[in-house]
Amino acid sequence: MPVREVWMDYGTTPDMNEPPTPLDADSWWSAVEMYDRRYTFVTVGPRTREDWLHDVAAVMRGETADPRSWRTIDPDEGEEEREDDPAHPFVAPPVDETSAAEWRGRFREIPRSAVVRLLVLLATIALDVSRDPRFPGQRAEMEKHARVILSRCPDGARFFTNTWGGGAAPDFYQQISSCSPVSQYAWDLGLLWVSDDDVGLIWSFDPR
Repeated sequence: MPVREVWMDYGTTPDMNEPPTPLDADSWWSAVEMYDRRYTFVTVGPRTREDWLHDVAAVMRGETADPRSWRTIDPDEGEEEREDDPAHPFVAPPVDETSAAEWRGRFREIPRSAVVRLLVLLATIALDVSRDPRFPGQRAEMEKHARVILSRCPDGARFFTNTWGGGAAPDFYQQISSCSPVSQYAWDLGLLWVSDDDVGLIWSFDPR
């Protein structure tokens, strides 16, 4: 993906004073619907082990179900590629100690304060807010949906992504110039969260 030299300044979140939307099955459905417009995987699975890498692998392979039975998005469900590789399009993480460290090395832990903008980024055209002509008009709604998704993550949850773009303090409305893919594609970006009870993946792919 080409690196652009101009960084856009999108300022602060425009509607932080609005009361939060209650989290339930309906608000979750509406929130994750913004990912229907692109190639994005949205799934939550149970946390069953101290080493959450095993749980992430199970989610990628489709071996788990959302503990709340809420909506998931799997654009490759039923595709032929799944017959040979249940984790497609992911490269499922290794669960042996020898190679697990390398896989974890693809991730950067980010603060909770950075997650809303990352969730919005993952719903944009080309995974770039500056290239999505809908973003200025839809920003407030997208950020509202992102805060609903974030509200599912309890205090103490940890957040990870596979990009080092956006500067020292991560700002995902800025230029993203690199990633460490966790799929068969050369470019993918996503959010992994880990809590005491579950693991969640919201992952967007660019198959070009």
